[in-house]
Amino acid sequence: MAWHGEPLVGFDLETTGTEPREARIVTAAVIGVTAGEPVSRAVWLADPGIRIPAQASAIHGISSERAAAEGRPAREVADEVAQTLCGYWREGVPVVAYNAAFDLTLLTAELRRHDLPSLSDRLGGAEIGPVIDPYTIDRAVDRYRKGKRTLEAVCTEYGVRLGEAHDASADALAAVRVAAALAVRHPSVAALTPGELHERQIQWYAEWATDFQRFLRKKGTADAVVDGSWPLRELAATAS
Repeated sequence: MAWHGEPLVGFDLETTGTEPREARIVTAAVIGVTAGEPVSRAVWLADPGIRIPAQASAIHGISSERAAAEGRPAREVADEVAQTLCGYWREGVPVVAYNAAFDLTLLTAELRRHDLPSLSDRLGGAEIGPVIDPYTIDRAVDRYRKGKRTLEAVCTEYGVRLGEAHDASADALAAVRVAAALAVRHPSVAALTPGELHERQIQWYAEWATDFQRFLRKKGTADAVVDGSWPLRELAATAS
């Protein structure tokens, strides 16, 4: 059976901002999925320890006041999220996250901020993964499709019901369903093992970054720098 028919786990964070090394976790979800349906669910609400900007609250609906009153300490949340993900990786279950580089870089930064063991350390020094990122895959296999590549837009493209956008649980489940829909539409993706797909995404991300850098230069944005490393092989060691 191809990987998309096997158990998968969806992962999503809602945060205080868009810079992964500076933003903090507000909500998190890890959803175990089999045959497209959730079979386990772990969710967290964190007190990030800083004010949640109004623009972030407007997106995910969590105010600073609610996070402070109802959220658990950020250190505990980051630790439990990391332990949950690593538990799935130890069992060989791929973690699916839409724009995984953002979520995993942010989680890694939180672990460092609170002096907690890295993802790699929790795995005995092994590389993390496999990780499946529908955002990276879709951008590679349907390169010239016009329009946005947000989770909402890609769900529409692949006929996946999103539910409440920017809810961590809904986004995590939708990411898994989009990944499966990608595999169905593109048999070459389905034919790869999760480990092969993980490695292929590193290549695709680097190719995209090169092309995007070229595009920016043509527009005259000479000082723009695009990081071409999909930071999932040595993420725990390289994030700063």
